[in-house]
Amino acid sequence: MLNRRTLLGAVGASPLIPYAGITWAATPRDVIVMARQIDDIVSLDPQESFEFAGQEVLANVYDRLILPDLKDPTVIKGDLAESWNTSEDGLTTTFKMAQGRKFASGNPVTAEDAAFTLQRAVILNKAPAFIVNQFGFTKENAADRIRATDERTLVLTLAEKGSPSFLLYCLSALVGSVVDKKTVMAKAVGDDLGNGWLKGGNSAGSGPFQLRQWRASESVVLEPNPNAPSPSKLKRLIVQHRPDTSAQLLGLQRGDIDVARSLAPDQLATLAEDPAYTLLVAPKSQINFLALNQNHPILSKLPVRQAFKWAIDYAGIASSITPKAYEPHQAFLPRGFPGALVDLPFRKDIAKAKALLAEAGVPNGFEVTMDHYTNAPFSDIAQAVQANLAEAGIKVTLIAGEQRQVITKTRARQHQVAMGLWGSDYMDPNSNSETFNVNADDGDAQLNRTLAWRSHWKDDDFTTRSIAALKEPDAARRVALYERLQRDHQERSPFVFIGQQVEVAAMKKTTTGLQLALLGDRTSYTGLTKA
Repeated sequence: MLNRRTLLGAVGASPLIPYAGITWAATPRDVIVMARQIDDIVSLDPQESFEFAGQEVLANVYDRLILPDLKDPTVIKGDLAESWNTSEDGLTTTFKMAQGRKFASGNPVTAEDAAFTLQRAVILNKAPAFIVNQFGFTKENAADRIRATDERTLVLTLAEKGSPSFLLYCLSALVGSVVDKKTVMAKAVGDDLGNGWLKGGNSAGSGPFQLRQWRASESVVLEPNPNAPSPSKLKRLIVQHRPDTSAQLLGLQRGDIDVARSLAPDQLATLAEDPAYTLLVAPKSQINFLALNQNHPILSKLPVRQAFKWAIDYAGIASSITPKAYEPHQAFLPRGFPGALVDLPFRKDIAKAKALLAEAGVPNGFEVTMDHYTNAPFSDIAQAVQANLAEAGIKVTLIAGEQRQVITKTRARQHQVAMGLWGSDYMDPNSNSETFNVNADDGDAQLNRTLAWRSHWKDDDFTTRSIAALKEPDAARRVALYERLQRDHQERSPFVFIGQQVEVAAMKKTTTGLQLALLGDRTSYTGLTKA
């Protein structure tokens, strides 16, 4: 029989044993076991990872040049870079690397590593590469426009002048995580720049942890990086895949796990009354919304779009279906982002919704289909929305599907109404503004297939204003432009925003130090410890 010492004790050079499905006694004081859903991980290469669970893990393995302040995202702080400046023409940004930082390998962190990292993102051209590529970097020019001029100096030359803050926010995305060039290139196969080695569960970072093992849909094992500025006090941190919320609750109560990340609202309510547990609550950037396809002859009418927004019981959904999981939110920028609107202009008003339908020429309502995810809480939210709209005269036929099925259908623009979930890629307002506003070409050959494009919403005013806000060099003016854009978007767009996700982590009182963040790639395990 496998015992706890076999699973959690010193490992040395031998391979670790998978943890999924195994139950053991209370975990040792120097080991933290965290349960959550991690089956979305497909790569642990920071220049490729684009899934929620993987990005959170990698955020604790790698450092970046700069990061937004967690308490005030309008403030950019140095991480591996101690200072930076932008030229008067706005085309060149120069970073000075901090001294004394080391990778887990012991190699010093240099400007050459930072240049290699950004060049690597461009050359590999994986899913998150667009965050870097949008500044005019290509495989052909990356070596010239991303340069280390000495051991501590990194120089970036952009294709055109834009907002300096936008560049900084994009570099703070996980794709900008600086990798150890010497270590990675020693593991390169052909021209893969070490991608095969990193994606499979190895690491070459300077963050507080290093990857020890990854078993897909089972576990990720992290161990402290002894060269980090503030090394973790833990011997090991295990992120375990337990999608079943009942199994998570039972494990927490028995001591098999120390932190539960995916409990249901009723389970959280029970633990909230128990002094033996602590609930850590933080808003997330994920927004739940409805997308109304504008190729539908009725949904394309402005009063109909407005009728949807006035028919839904946002407060009722939040209180009865998603307590402690989502809170009402009605703008495309999530709460916590620069310029985000937090007021709630819409509420359930069936009389107003009916009047708007009559104005649109459909006083008796109409029929429409709505695609939605099968998993909780989306199926319950969909049923509530269906009932609300029925009161106004809109008959909705629900079409349930797995997330990948709904996403595939909306990407093909085959939906009528679809419920979706959107998470921001980086801490700049453009991350959401572009996808919810910009559609310069509604043709099928369009490469920038934003959410606006997916729903055939082409409004040149919104496209132009979103691009203008992106390029505005003055930070305060940028915020004001996004605020006005959101208000007009609320009135005219085919997107109905229902709620913003709230994450709750449950743990024993003796476990402390987990720091949740608005973006998953900022959640920190560094301070995790237990008495």
